[in-house]
Amino acid sequence: MLKIWGRTNSSNVKKVLWCAEELGLAYERVDAGGAFGVVNDPAYRALNPNGLVPCIEDDGFVLWESNAIVRYLAAGDAEHRLLPHTRQEKASADRWMDWATSTIAAPFRDVFWNVVRRTAQDRVETELSRGLASCSRLLAIADKALANQPYLTGDHFGIGDIPLGCSAYGWFTMPIERPDLPHLAAWYEGLTQRPAYRKAVMIPLT
Repeated sequence: MLKIWGRTNSSNVKKVLWCAEELGLAYERVDAGGAFGVVNDPAYRALNPNGLVPCIEDDGFVLWESNAIVRYLAAGDAEHRLLPHTRQEKASADRWMDWATSTIAAPFRDVFWNVVRRTAQDRVETELSRGLASCSRLLAIADKALANQPYLTGDHFGIGDIPLGCSAYGWFTMPIERPDLPHLAAWYEGLTQRPAYRKAVMIPLT
């Protein structure tokens, strides 16, 4: 059985859990990271020398890095339900996956930490303002793309939607001032109708 290490409130772990749920995969999840520890244990470091989550083991094959895991799980699906059909569509979906991780993640973290994980007394207002401005500017890029197609993956939901979809839940749930991005909002509303998204992603923000 597929084994997944990681805590459920990690955005990177959510990607993997959401993907697994979309594909109907049976898996065992092991709490790891944050308050659960585990990631510095020698046995875990032998699997993932970075000491981060998520990490999976599938029939003896070990893999870390959340986007790589999502791609691996999607590629193993006989029906290829989450994968685009053409080489160009696949490259486009990969682009959105990497963009969400390399470009959105840092400013989103500034917002999330200051709104959700820090007390009002510990909040760094300059960091929060900078994060909000950056996220608003960057999400407008996704909004523009979604004006021409229903999903970041293309005509159908797929791997390209998963990384940003995990951040989108926090973005639309946190008590923050958001710009009007109607196409992004419609895309997010569509995600909330997916049972796998509700189960793996739409959990209390902590």
